[in-house]
Amino acid sequence: MRQPSSDTWVTERWEDLGEAPATREDGVPMYRRRSGRRARDANPPAHPRGRAVTVLRELLVVVAWALLIAFVAKHVLVRGFLIPSDAMAPTLVSGDRVFVNVLDTTLRPADRGDVIVFNDTQGWLPPADEPSSLWDWINDGMAFLGVTVDDSDNHVVKRVIGVGGDRVTCCDSQGRLMINDVPVEEAGTYLPPGEPASDTPFDVIVPDDHYFVLGDRRSASGDSRFYLPENRAFVSQHDVIGTAFVVTWPLNRSGALTDYTTVFEAVPDTPATQRSNRWA
Repeated sequence: MRQPSSDTWVTERWEDLGEAPATREDGVPMYRRRSGRRARDANPPAHPRGRAVTVLRELLVVVAWALLIAFVAKHVLVRGFLIPSDAMAPTLVSGDRVFVNVLDTTLRPADRGDVIVFNDTQGWLPPADEPSSLWDWINDGMAFLGVTVDDSDNHVVKRVIGVGGDRVTCCDSQGRLMINDVPVEEAGTYLPPGEPASDTPFDVIVPDDHYFVLGDRRSASGDSRFYLPENRAFVSQHDVIGTAFVVTWPLNRSGALTDYTTVFEAVPDTPATQRSNRWA
């Protein structure tokens, strides 16, 4: 009978061994080397389906975090809007996509000269169309989450002319607006060439925590002037979403909006204690 070779015998006997002690009796560490076959069998490869589920789960987590960040950024930091008309031309024209600083008006009231976007809670615009298709619902949802710009029909963009307590009058002998008895030189700034400060006379006092707003294209802008007879001319601070600060699209119009608050630097702030006595 053929006797097994020494190598074969050692291999077979090695497989039958139990776990070796960690140290010898004299304290020297001992190690047992497993065969290559046993080591491979101890860690079988993961099933392809299990890997796919893991990748999908990780992808869903990444998407969820991205949507959460976009939602927080939209409602706290920056929000995008699509300009629907030329009422603010040449500053903003139809089709412009702008970013609005939401945090700005959260921390402070808007200043004279700021371009603000606000919710139309007073019915300046026609009623917004309800979503009529699945794509409309998806688009509205993406805009709500902050993934796309907001092109809904219930927001208005105008320039702040008067703040709470201001007396705004049109016009002096040179056709300029008067704010707190000081003429404002708008020609050559944001008004289009040849555009009058207003073709409608008015004399108003802006309520506290409200704004008197006008479009830059005064001859084609439905703004505070036209809603004075209906007592819905002034925009509440609570309706303001933020201040527009940059055009992002189209590329040939992209860039930061010019800060025109300096146009109103000479206008004095009227102390609250003097308002009722001065213009009662």
